[in-house]
Amino acid sequence: MSLTVADVSSATRSALDAIVMAKDLAQLKLVKIEHLGDKSNLSKASQALGKIAPEQKAQFGKVVGAAKAEVTAAFDARLVVLESERDAKVLAEERVDVTLPATKMPKGGLHPLTILTNEISDLFIGLGYRVAEGPELEAEWLNFDALNIPADHPARTMQDTFFIEPLESRLVLRTHTSPVQIRTMLEDQPPIYVICPGRTYRADELDATHTPVFSQVEGLVIDRGITMADLKGTLDYFAQSIFGPDVKTRLRPSFFPFTEPSAEVDFFFNGRWIEWGGCGMVNPKVLEVCGIDTSEFSGFAFGMGLERTLMVRHGITDMHDIVEGDIRFTRSFGVGGR
Repeated sequence: MSLTVADVSSATRSALDAIVMAKDLAQLKLVKIEHLGDKSNLSKASQALGKIAPEQKAQFGKVVGAAKAEVTAAFDARLVVLESERDAKVLAEERVDVTLPATKMPKGGLHPLTILTNEISDLFIGLGYRVAEGPELEAEWLNFDALNIPADHPARTMQDTFFIEPLESRLVLRTHTSPVQIRTMLEDQPPIYVICPGRTYRADELDATHTPVFSQVEGLVIDRGITMADLKGTLDYFAQSIFGPDVKTRLRPSFFPFTEPSAEVDFFFNGRWIEWGGCGMVNPKVLEVCGIDTSEFSGFAFGMGLERTLMVRHGITDMHDIVEGDIRFTRSFGVGGR
């Protein structure tokens, strides 16, 4: 390389002009790479000193050193200016006015399922019922045997029920809230008027209409002279209170081991019949297991899924919306909004 003072002066002027023209730190960084980096003209000039005649090396070495020092000083000065401008811009754009009132935080609230559960509980408390609760981890005898569900019943298979290991413990995650009815009849003497809300568990896949963890509400009445007419009247009042005064109900013959006779209860809503739950007169075998005199007392029971009730009432089409905790869903009920 043929190195001259003019070459060094030209490289210095180019570097100084580029430094002055840099508008921000990103541009200045590129300038440094181009004019002070290993491949810059000034760096190449330093590398070429080794090939210059000894008598010229000292003179050109001073020229190159002075040029690099001048460019470096100019770079450092421009860096200070651009950093100061950046900091001032950040302070202006991100300034916080501490005199402004604090931002209102969203209020917490109950899940729509909990709201519905409380509404139903209050409804029946107003009729003289009391709310009864029980454990979600339940004895197999209370969940099945006491309810006249035989050992070979399909509901007792591993495909439908969550059994707790070791299996010898005879514990299950309750498949319905009916064990609460059994506990109530074992502990209390008639007359009995209870409503039993709670979570239940079955081995279902989560999809648009099913979930392995779901909520039920069951009602139980044991008293003298109770008939299917009392059951029908109670269901009519329940449905009209939840879905509107014009709602009608119907009972379709069915079979459940713990009621006899048994029925499916449907209600007419938005121009169609919708299956709501099961009901019937408490099977005398269940009453006898609980020590209730069937010659003196009779009773009825019913059970509905709360998720289905919520979905029909509010036009919800996908179970995922209810169970996945998306705040956009709960806000549509006025829960957790600003």
